[in-house]
Amino acid sequence: MMQHDAKAGSVYLIGAGPGDPDLLTLKAARLIQQADVIVYDNLVSTAVLNMAQASAERIYAGKRRGNHALPQEELSQLLVRLAKDMRKVVRLKGGDPYIFGRGGEEAEVLAAHHVPFEVVPGITAAAGVAAYAGIPLTHRDHAQSCVFVTGHLKDGSMDLDWAGLARPKQTVAIYMGLTGLPYLCEKLIEHGLPADWPAAIVQQGTTPQQRTVVGTLATLPRLTEEAGLRAPTLILVGQVVTLRQKLAWKEECY
Repeated sequence: MMQHDAKAGSVYLIGAGPGDPDLLTLKAARLIQQADVIVYDNLVSTAVLNMAQASAERIYAGKRRGNHALPQEELSQLLVRLAKDMRKVVRLKGGDPYIFGRGGEEAEVLAAHHVPFEVVPGITAAAGVAAYAGIPLTHRDHAQSCVFVTGHLKDGSMDLDWAGLARPKQTVAIYMGLTGLPYLCEKLIEHGLPADWPAAIVQQGTTPQQRTVVGTLATLPRLTEEAGLRAPTLILVGQVVTLRQKLAWKEECY
């Protein structure tokens, strides 16, 4: 097996997956163990961080809605400075760095400063969380396409291609959409999906704290509020949600 040795003066943009540490890739695990410094997000589990050597510096750079430990611009410049100090830098992100992980923005800054970097993909939330919730993202009888969207844009709005999302025979996976869930459901109905269209929301998917609430576009906001769900969540919209009753395999403790 090819070894992937971390090099001093380089940055590794690594996806830590959706929560379950066993979903980390072998390459990611190897590079974490070799890092001099780890810059990590709030969705990265303690179990993953504990894979690093004891001497590795750990820098928290988590982002929650309205509460960023480091503004994105400062964070990108921090990665540049750490690499230019000839350190092996692991930038550890939940999910995949290039799927709503701002990895592309950080890579642009690194490239502009001529800092060597490498991207190590991770299992994105849509794939991991849906699988653990018993909801296939695609299925020949229900969905021939799958769309990933973010429910929280850079300016805080939710200005999406509603007509493109409100289509049959597709699954829509919405990241960071909990706060805007009522608006999201309202707009999808307004643009053509029936009020009884299947929808689900999963809290802390792939972890022992996973909770799944299933309903329709009309009922999901109320059911979510009654269940008291909190971020991080993933919202799934489409006929594939109806398969959960048959395919759910992970026991959830409420």
